[in-house]
Amino acid sequence: MKLPRNARIFRGQLDASPFVGVLFLVAMFLLLNSSLVFLPGVSIRLPEASGWPGVIGPTVTVAVDTNHRLYFRNQVIRESELLTELRQAARAAGEPAVLVLMVDKTVPYDTIVRLANLAREAGLKETLFATRPPTVPARATGGR
Repeated sequence: MKLPRNARIFRGQLDASPFVGVLFLVAMFLLLNSSLVFLPGVSIRLPEASGWPGVIGPTVTVAVDTNHRLYFRNQVIRESELLTELRQAARAAGEPAVLVLMVDKTVPYDTIVRLANLAREAGLKETLFATRPPTVPARATGGR
C-alpha cells in the first residue's frame, strides 16, 4: 500500500500567539517567586567576620534591631521581662546554654554589654555574637 506524500515544508508566517502565551505564563511565575513577595521578619544587619567558631549544645537567641527593640522567641520583649525569660530558658536547657546575640551593627556597644550582663545574671555562662561571612573574601597576605 502506497501512502500519498503531500506533506510540504511550511514557508508562511508563524503564529506568535502561542509563544506570547507561554512567555506570559513564565513571566507570571517569575514575578510570583521573586522578591516582590513579602517575607516576614526583622531586618538585622549583622557585622561581617570570618573564622569564628560555631556553637555546640543548647542556645538561647536574643535579637536587637536598629531601633533597640529586643526580640526573644520571635516576639518583642522588654528588658525587664527578658531576665525572667532567660532564667526559664537556662533552667529548661539542662546543660549550660549559650546566649547568641543577633545585634544590628548600628546598636551601641553599651547595649550589648548590658545584655551580656543580663544573661550572666540569668545563669547563662557564655555569650556569643552572631556574625555573617564577609561578602568579599579576604586576600591572603602571605606568599609572593
